[in-house]
Amino acid sequence: MPHTVHSSVASKLDDGIESADVAGFTTVQSASKSQALQVFEALSSSVRLDVFRLLVQAGSNGRVAGEISTALSVPPTNLSFHLKALVQSGLLSVEQEGRYQRYRANIALMLETIAFLTANCCGDSPEECDELRRSLPALEPFLPPLVCSPEGGCNK
Repeated sequence: MPHTVHSSVASKLDDGIESADVAGFTTVQSASKSQALQVFEALSSSVRLDVFRLLVQAGSNGRVAGEISTALSVPPTNLSFHLKALVQSGLLSVEQEGRYQRYRANIALMLETIAFLTANCCGDSPEECDELRRSLPALEPFLPPLVCSPEGGCNK
């Protein structure tokens, strides 16, 4: 089942992600294996993981590089290397604002990666997946849909 995100949030869609623009919204399936690998490679550094989490918290406002450097106590020269890697992976977008660069987390890509990871939850036992989801209700909005009938059968 596709996820729908606003086109401004989903501005960085790569080859591995199927999408269609409908009335200002982009419908996204899920990240491909190669896109998911790029995401995990980019997040394999503790500095990059901290940067991404900080920008997720900042939401659509994002932060300028100096604010990120100060918040994480990372020297600007070191930070620029990590920001470049995150932008190249598609996890961050960057926008020039005068002499500053504002970075924003690509929340859509993060959700697409989660959808990729959970697409075949519990394989031939979707009921098990349903039980796991019910035990962690806060995760439901981030997981691909799972439809279960009253008779006990579940479909993705």
